[in-house]
Amino acid sequence: MTSATTLPARLSALLPDLSPWRSSADFRLLWVQGLVTYFGSFMALIALPLQIKELTGSPLAVGAMGAVELVPLVVFGLYGGALADSADRRKVILGTEAGLGLLALVLLVNAAMPDPMLWPLYLVAGGVSALAGLQRPALDSLIARIVPHDQLTAAAALNSLRWQFGAITGPAVAGLVVAYAGHATAYTVTVVTFTVSVLLCLRLAPAPPAEHARKPSLRGIAEGAGYAWSRPVLLGTYAIDLAAMFFAFPNTIFPFLADELDAEWSLGLMYAAGSVGSLVLGLTSGWTSRVRRHGLFVVFGATAWGLAIAAAGWFSNVWLVLVCLAVAGAGDMLSGLGRSTIWNQTIPEELRGRLAGIEVLSYSVGPQLGQVRAGAMAGWTGTRSAIWTGGVACVASVALLAAALPKLLTYDSETDADAVRRRQSSPSGV
Repeated sequence: MTSATTLPARLSALLPDLSPWRSSADFRLLWVQGLVTYFGSFMALIALPLQIKELTGSPLAVGAMGAVELVPLVVFGLYGGALADSADRRKVILGTEAGLGLLALVLLVNAAMPDPMLWPLYLVAGGVSALAGLQRPALDSLIARIVPHDQLTAAAALNSLRWQFGAITGPAVAGLVVAYAGHATAYTVTVVTFTVSVLLCLRLAPAPPAEHARKPSLRGIAEGAGYAWSRPVLLGTYAIDLAAMFFAFPNTIFPFLADELDAEWSLGLMYAAGSVGSLVLGLTSGWTSRVRRHGLFVVFGATAWGLAIAAAGWFSNVWLVLVCLAVAGAGDMLSGLGRSTIWNQTIPEELRGRLAGIEVLSYSVGPQLGQVRAGAMAGWTGTRSAIWTGGVACVASVALLAAALPKLLTYDSETDADAVRRRQSSPSGV
């Protein structure tokens, strides 16, 4: 009788913690808005490199997207962090979302031409990177303001579930849409989703800056960077994520991997497999709300990511490759939960936007550089070699960084000085 009654309780404890959804109307609105946006964004994310591949046939040309996106992401990510501390975050989110919709319209117009041009694709890629750099600090720094302190891990898990749903359905549908209806149709869907997203953003409550907030400046950006540099735990989250993505982010060469495995039909599944693994972890993430050692999430998750990517490059059976990519996605989500929780638990409100700008660089610059690395390595040593060597390098770099920054491994949300100060300074636990 006891085991019969405890088993359902144990299973329910694994389900996602819905506390942030129940406690914050703005969190619910942002969650739905993000779900819509992610679906459309992933449609374009798959259609764009496929269109470049069709126009050029070159893995290096596809990988060059990362180089085009890198500088705007760095510059506007840092500026976006300072802007989030000095402006109404709702207005920043609304304006950048509208801009992203206009860029999707440019892709649609170009794809509808009899002979689509290559340069607008790179131009839009750079523009999207710039607007994303401006937007993400405002989005990320808003969560700690609208969600109670003790629900931040649960909020990160729910946001990841939202992202994974878009990452699964977007690529899967995009592969079919591009194959049977063309790039223009995929871009049309993207335009529609951004239009809906803008309408939802209009309903967000204003999020004005602090009373004595300063205008964006290089001095303010440097102040945020100085704070991050003085915190080994934060440095560890940034460095490990950057290394993991630089060495083991092979998504840009998936079209060539599918060709090499004689499984062109699997391309959409390759893009979606990582999100399937993340989704499984997210759907069983209830236990993560009771964990205090979030630094271990970061290290263990990044290590699992690297090992699984290495295995994906080694195997020649496409189904084993897809399983490895799913395992990699679960590892990436575990690491992401740890990073997000540490950031929101320890960073003071007056620096949250600027530190969010640095966070954008840590989890966005890595994939951009990783695209360049993967494309160049694939052209030099072959597609599968570029993937498995990157996974091995990821594991080695994570081990070295964890050894160099031991405070990340010992981080405890109940005893860490910055986490305690942040919790005590949060009015009503928010």
